[in-house]
Amino acid sequence: MMKAILRTRAEEEEVDKLTSSPITSKDLSFRLVKVVTFLVIFVSGMVLGLAATAHVTRYFTSSHHELFFSPIHVAQVSHEEDCLSITKYKKEEDCLNLKSFINPGHLTHSMTDDELLWRASLVPKKEVYPYKRVPKVAFMFLTRGPLPLSPLWDRFFQGHENLFSVYVHALPGYELNVSRSSAFYGRQIPSQDVQWGSVTLSDGERRLLANALLDFSNERFVLLSESCIPVYDFLTVYKYLINSAYSFVDSYDDPSRYGRGRYSRKMLPDIKLFQWRKGSQWFELNRTLAVNIVADDKYYSLFRKYCKPSCYPDEHYLPTFLNMFYGSMNANRSVTWVDWSRGGPHPATFGKEDITEGFIQSIKNNGTTCSYNSEQTLVCYLFARKFAPSALEPLLNLTSTVLRF
Repeated sequence: MMKAILRTRAEEEEVDKLTSSPITSKDLSFRLVKVVTFLVIFVSGMVLGLAATAHVTRYFTSSHHELFFSPIHVAQVSHEEDCLSITKYKKEEDCLNLKSFINPGHLTHSMTDDELLWRASLVPKKEVYPYKRVPKVAFMFLTRGPLPLSPLWDRFFQGHENLFSVYVHALPGYELNVSRSSAFYGRQIPSQDVQWGSVTLSDGERRLLANALLDFSNERFVLLSESCIPVYDFLTVYKYLINSAYSFVDSYDDPSRYGRGRYSRKMLPDIKLFQWRKGSQWFELNRTLAVNIVADDKYYSLFRKYCKPSCYPDEHYLPTFLNMFYGSMNANRSVTWVDWSRGGPHPATFGKEDITEGFIQSIKNNGTTCSYNSEQTLVCYLFARKFAPSALEPLLNLTSTVLRF
C-alpha cells in the first residue's frame, strides 16, 4: 500500500515537472509553423473569396448596364427602332424622331391656335435638308361639311401620292364620309367654327396654312373649297406651281366703297389707306410667304379688331399684308377661275346642265393672257369654282377628254 502511494506521488511530480518546465526551441518552432500555416490558409481564403465576389458583382453590373445602356445595341438598330423599343408602352407618335418632326403622321393634335401658329412659324437655318426632300403641293380645303366633288379630286390625285398633301377644315364635330383609299381619308385638321364674312374665316385659312406647314416637304399651298375643281391634270398643276417664282394672290386697289370704303382709320399708323388692298379669297402661296403669314401677329390683330362689320377680312388681309411687305414675290392674280358676271355677293354656281366639254374648254382657254415667271402665257387658271354636287357625274365623264386625268 505504501509503495503504491509513493509511486503515485512520484508520477504527479513528474507531471508537474513537465508542465512547469520551459518550452524548448523545437516546440516553439513547431508552434510557429502551425500559426503561419493557419494565417496563410486564412489569407488565401479571404483573397479567393473577395476575387469571386468581385467577379460576380462585375458580371451582374455589366449585364444590367448592357441591358439598358448598351452602346452596341444602339449602334445596331435605327434611332426609330430604338425609340420604339424604349417607349413600347407608349404610342408611336410619342417618339421624338426626325420623321415625326418633318412629317407628322397624324393631323390630330391638342395645340391651341397660338401654339400651332408658333410651331408652324419655325424655320430651319440650315439650307441643306438631312433627308431627300421632294417638294409637295398642299391642297387645303375650307368647307362647312361634306366634299361632294371628292371623287373627282381622287381621280386627279391618283398615282401622285408623293407629290401632294391634303388638309380639310370642316366644322367642329363633322366627320368626312370617305373611303380609306380616298386622298381625303384621315386628313381633317382640328377646327373651330367659321362664319362667312367674319374674321373666323381668315382664322380658318391661317389654321389650314399652319397645319400644312408642319410637313416640311410642303412647298406650295393652295386654298380651295368644296365647290372647286381642277381644270388641268395633276402634273401640269404641280409643275406650274412648283416652278413658279411667284405666289398667286389677287391684290389690287379698289377705290369704291367695296374697297377703300372698308378701310378703318383706326389702323393708323401701322396700315395706311394707300397700302389697303382687296382681292380674291382663293390664294396660292409659296412656303416663305406662308411662314410669314402665320407668324404675323401685329397686322392680323389690327384686322381682327377693326375690319368689321361688313369689312370681310378674307378679302383684304392677305392682299394688304403682301402689298406692304412682299409685293415683289406676288403675281397679283389668282389661279382659281370664278364667274362674277351674274352680279350679287356670290359668284355663279354651275350644275349638271352646265357641264359640257365646251364649257370646261372655255375656262382653260378663256382668251386672256397672264404673266408667268415674267413671260406671257395662256395658262392662267388651274382651278375653277363654284360647282354644285350635281356637276360631279358629267365632270367625271370628262376626265379622260378635256380634263385629261
